[in-house]
Amino acid sequence: MTRYLRYLVPLAIFFVLVAFLYRGLSLDPKRVPSPLVGKPMPEFSLPRLQDPAATLSDTDLKGKVSILNIWATWCVSCRAEHEVLLLLAKTDKVGIYGLNYKDERAKAKQWLLQLGDPYVANAFDADGRTGINWGVYGAPETFIMDRQGIIRHKHIGPLTVDALNNEILPLIANLQSTP
Repeated sequence: MTRYLRYLVPLAIFFVLVAFLYRGLSLDPKRVPSPLVGKPMPEFSLPRLQDPAATLSDTDLKGKVSILNIWATWCVSCRAEHEVLLLLAKTDKVGIYGLNYKDERAKAKQWLLQLGDPYVANAFDADGRTGINWGVYGAPETFIMDRQGIIRHKHIGPLTVDALNNEILPLIANLQSTP
């Protein structure tokens, strides 16, 4: 009997590990809850992309419902979501602010010239430290803040028209109707 236990215990441990792995692989990484949702946005002050002498800070986003979109020119998914951001900007329903993440200033400015600029303003986060404070896993990520600067939603990955219509715009409407 002990001879069989010698093989059964490692086999049982193996099956438990396989079960955990299977469960982990079935989870959607876009559904990872952010610990920042429901909390004030992190304080930041960065040079603006277009004008390094000027700054963009957390106080610029307060007092109104706003979006902070983390993007970069090296990010393939950011290019895919850019048209959706342009559509959202045309609605004039919410101010979209950008955080250009770990990028080159000249490339980012050229990107916006070529593809269009949906942003009210862009912060330039060359070293990515501000992105880390926001809990950014990678670009693109989009945060929605209420008037008090509380993060109400985090969207991981590229925004789609479906996400815009079914998730983002209804949330913005709800936040704007709340004093």
